[in-house]
Amino acid sequence: MTSTTQRNATRSVQIGGTTIGDGHPIAVQSMAATRTQDIAATTHQVKLLEAAGADIIRVAIDSRKDADALARIADTTETPLSVDLQENYRLAATVAPYLQKIRYNPGHLHHHERTRPVRDKVAFLADTASANDCAIRIGVNCGSVDPEQVEKFDPTDSISPMVASALEHCEMLDSLGFTRYCVSLKDSDPNKVIAANKLFAQQRPDVPLHLGVTEAGMPPDGIIKTRIAFEQLIGIGIGDTIRVSLTLPFDDKGQEIHVGKEILEDIATGRYRSVPEFRS
Repeated sequence: MTSTTQRNATRSVQIGGTTIGDGHPIAVQSMAATRTQDIAATTHQVKLLEAAGADIIRVAIDSRKDADALARIADTTETPLSVDLQENYRLAATVAPYLQKIRYNPGHLHHHERTRPVRDKVAFLADTASANDCAIRIGVNCGSVDPEQVEKFDPTDSISPMVASALEHCEMLDSLGFTRYCVSLKDSDPNKVIAANKLFAQQRPDVPLHLGVTEAGMPPDGIIKTRIAFEQLIGIGIGDTIRVSLTLPFDDKGQEIHVGKEILEDIATGRYRSVPEFRS
């Protein structure tokens, strides 16, 4: 993607054969919307996303059976794979040999093994990622924020706890000597996605950002919501990788990649559907 927009000077993070940040092209990724244990279905969606030109493909892991299935699915693609650990962070050690990025949710990490310090869990993930040549994504979602962060802010403020949680986990990884990570701050409201990512980028302009609107919905509404968030953020240099999350028929999964690439191309050529913020 070529653009006159000055990108934020984030550091580079390698994810298999894809590198994000530091001026590299904005990577387009998506996620298999399948039960990972259904190897045939998951492999089929991975192939659909791969054929559409995905730079990274994510699958969900929540059990040992999912992890066992991933080992077989990984053999079918050369596209970098990311895993969403969901509720069981310890499965990282089982799946890491088969993928290139580990995504964890700070809110889920807080709730699992509550007697164990969160920093110890983060250290386990960082050690696992380092040992297996994996990157990490700190994935903060509006609906599952660390309750300790939520308690620090006004109940009507859903943005500050998300950003505070992301910043806390960045500091943990930095203190552990692990810097091969990116951050996502997602909500189903594009305005909150815009606000959260702007606030984070002001405080940690060095950290690559993964952009997305959660459960955006069916086209065209889901595309419009996503486009607004991406235009407002990428238009001011924020964003290093994107994910378009649409409600689609099974065999149309590749449309998420096509839509993402189209939005990026429109932004690069100045074809905005919303009014971008002026940046001097």
